[in-house]
Amino acid sequence: MAGNSSIEWTEATWNPVTGCSKVSQGCKNCYAERMAKRLNAMGNARYTNGFNVTLHDDLIVLPYRWKKPRKVFVNSMSDLFHEEVPLDFIQKVFKTMVETPQHTYQILTKRSKRLSELAEFLPWTPNIWIGTSVENESVTFRIDDLKKVPAHVRFLSCEPLIGPLNQLDLQGIHWVIVGGESGPGSRPMEVEWVRTIRDQCKEMKVAFFFKQWGGVQKHRFGRELDNKTYDEFPNLNLA
Repeated sequence: MAGNSSIEWTEATWNPVTGCSKVSQGCKNCYAERMAKRLNAMGNARYTNGFNVTLHDDLIVLPYRWKKPRKVFVNSMSDLFHEEVPLDFIQKVFKTMVETPQHTYQILTKRSKRLSELAEFLPWTPNIWIGTSVENESVTFRIDDLKKVPAHVRFLSCEPLIGPLNQLDLQGIHWVIVGGESGPGSRPMEVEWVRTIRDQCKEMKVAFFFKQWGGVQKHRFGRELDNKTYDEFPNLNLA
């Protein structure tokens, strides 16, 4: 449940938890759910529970084996702050991250309220980045929750972007990722939505990363915005 990743903003994935449940419109066409069903059908032992939340205790120690530094997306197939993941398990995951400082860990959650409630019980070393998903204006409250977390890098994932975000409060945010939805049933993303977020990031000096336009065949549409590729990462000297 780990390996090299094709996700543009990371280098590897690590999944000590698999499975999740839907909490907002951004979850409608969840890629992880589709993949979990496929892996279950293929007989993958990690997915005998399908997409139900499953803890993999044996994978907590996996990053100790990685010597070469890498960016690691934590739980690409789940949400570390899901209500069914106990605090003591989360703390074990954090212990591994703290004790492997050569790696940069990127955690992304839609459960920002639980994140903000548990943050005080977790160590926030510089190599642990924390983000929340903001797919449209109905969930911008997650940004306020995120700002309560004393992490060195806080980021937003506006993917799948399914509505405009014209007034983002980016004070205290270090990085914004934007991407369109991909795969079956993908919902369209407007060019102006992306430009508006890019311009807000520029004004607030926040790193902007444009991941993809998306679509059923996302490779056809690429990831250029106004003839430019945006691959910015947080300035760690300012974080």
